[in-house]
Amino acid sequence: MSSCFSQIKQNPVLNNAVNSVYQAIVRIEVVSERGASGRMMKSRATGSGVIVNKEGMVITNHHVAGKATRITCRLHNGEEIMADLLGADPMTDLAVLQLRIKDRSMEATPLAVANFGNSDMVKVGDVCFAMGSPAGLSQSVTRGIISNIAMISPSQNSFRLDGENVGELVRWLGHDAIIFPGNSGGPLVNAKGRIIGINEVGIGSLGGAIPANLAKSVSRELAKRGYVARSWTGMECQPMLNNEEKGILVAGVITGSPADEAEIKPGDVINKYNGIEVSARIPEDLPIFNQLSYGMPASKKVIIQGKRDGKSMTWNFITRRRESAFAKERELKSWSLTARDFTLMSSLEAQRENKLGAQVHSVNRGGPSASAKPSLVPGDVIVEVNGKPVRSVKNLINLTHEIVRGKNEPIPTLVRFERELAELLTVVKLGPETERNQPVQAWKPWVGISTQVLTRDLSLALGLPLTTRGIRIAQVFPDTPAKQAGIKSGDLIFRIDGQIIQAHRVEDAEVFGNMVKEYRTDATIQLSGMRKDRKMDFNVTLNKRPVPPNELPKFEEETFEFTVRELSFADRVNERLDLNQSGLIIENVEPAGWAALAGLRQGDLLLSVLDEKPNSVGDFESTMNSLINQKLDRIIFFVRRGIHTLFLELEPDWDQQ
Repeated sequence: MSSCFSQIKQNPVLNNAVNSVYQAIVRIEVVSERGASGRMMKSRATGSGVIVNKEGMVITNHHVAGKATRITCRLHNGEEIMADLLGADPMTDLAVLQLRIKDRSMEATPLAVANFGNSDMVKVGDVCFAMGSPAGLSQSVTRGIISNIAMISPSQNSFRLDGENVGELVRWLGHDAIIFPGNSGGPLVNAKGRIIGINEVGIGSLGGAIPANLAKSVSRELAKRGYVARSWTGMECQPMLNNEEKGILVAGVITGSPADEAEIKPGDVINKYNGIEVSARIPEDLPIFNQLSYGMPASKKVIIQGKRDGKSMTWNFITRRRESAFAKERELKSWSLTARDFTLMSSLEAQRENKLGAQVHSVNRGGPSASAKPSLVPGDVIVEVNGKPVRSVKNLINLTHEIVRGKNEPIPTLVRFERELAELLTVVKLGPETERNQPVQAWKPWVGISTQVLTRDLSLALGLPLTTRGIRIAQVFPDTPAKQAGIKSGDLIFRIDGQIIQAHRVEDAEVFGNMVKEYRTDATIQLSGMRKDRKMDFNVTLNKRPVPPNELPKFEEETFEFTVRELSFADRVNERLDLNQSGLIIENVEPAGWAALAGLRQGDLLLSVLDEKPNSVGDFESTMNSLINQKLDRIIFFVRRGIHTLFLELEPDWDQQ
């Protein structure tokens, strides 16, 4: 330490910077929790922070302390103080701590405090100092220059925290002052000893710091209310495809959002947002627009001016409060799983109609949830327990307490849960089991349902005799023989043309399908069973099963190195597409090819190529051959990815080709 300060005294610029901020640096030790393998897993880590007021407020990164359950801060002189997490914001990767200064001794020296500078005044070439506690070591300082004042991640969505894309709002101050793991959360300081950034990442030989002006405003709100209030429009934007045009390009609009209700559409161009001119030629311009858009108060009327197909347009809508991408997971020990509530964003991503239910986050493979038949898996949504609705994780915890209170043995519990579009029942014994489920396989004559075996546990839970044999309807696919016959999810089927369906074990999952295989694909069969204690008979005229994905036409585009195939029935059902939806599925994208470089992904739905909608693989092949012969500088794909749509630019090097 003494040698460090001797070097500092030889350089007046370095001396001024360090003396004003160095003693305000804190080394942060955290114990954090995260859900994994059906439990909340604890881990220990270290990071850096800086004291910004006399009351002991510390700023650091969300990825350092945002999930901390215990925080210890070590000051420059070795004094250790416990701290509390006031709030954390994954979208900017910032967190605010409060030192427990009341626990300090009466003889303790006053806290050193660092002050913010104006990050908007930072210029490339300015001298800067990165401070922190790399690798959990004592406080340190490295020197460099500002290399970039608008640095973003080289690949979109590459830096995500709790489901949030940090690059949406943050443009880092790039610098070459050496930083290491553990420097995260430490201050980046200018020659005047002012904080100009909060160090966050290292990309290659450069460090990246969150600009001080953004850190200052976010930390102030976190300290005040524990979170950052933002608005949501449902509009997703990207830079203009033509660099000569000004504005922001609308890439996608989420159904049911304020932007959707205002009839904004992909391809629209925004020039003014609530009276403020906006434009993005390159990805580095987008965070500025996003800060403006997200920063609007919720329930505020916003007026947008722009263009559609060259024609001037005006839209207006009322913003809504933006919730976090994910809710914090919670552990349910009796179930050996962790679960989350739905937020607005996670319910939209899951394409759910509401936020009710408890979503399974992780499952212990040896616990009762994994041992149930069928087992619970991450992504399942628990909606009912023993006939009582589950509205939230807290509700599920309370119901569980009622079930297991005072019990010494595992309790068979009837659970209704949703998996994609299927509604399933299972019996979870709140204790371990060892059986495994077997998957159902496809057969050629087709009813159009997914089923589960009426096991003895399930029959008992449903009030049926233990000798019951048969299946339960978990899902009825649209426009199928079962749908036309009036079969519904939850119906119980015991016989086919009077013959008992001999299925009562998990291993009997294929019995029903094998019985149907014995019929012609145009035969009419009678399924006998019951619906809510009422006997039912269904006359079902079988049909051929839809062509599976591996038998559909496909085309391998060799120039851009990706493969497309036509939409299957399963694609339309699982992606909630209309049965007449056009488009092609991206089946494979070769790494490092032109398509991969443009951001095309396996599973994307290709909606159009330069405004041409491909209705078949043959149409697409003809279109691509024509475009390749023209050697266009770029070919624009419009794709759907989950609930999102976006434009991708394929820009081949024809000379190399």
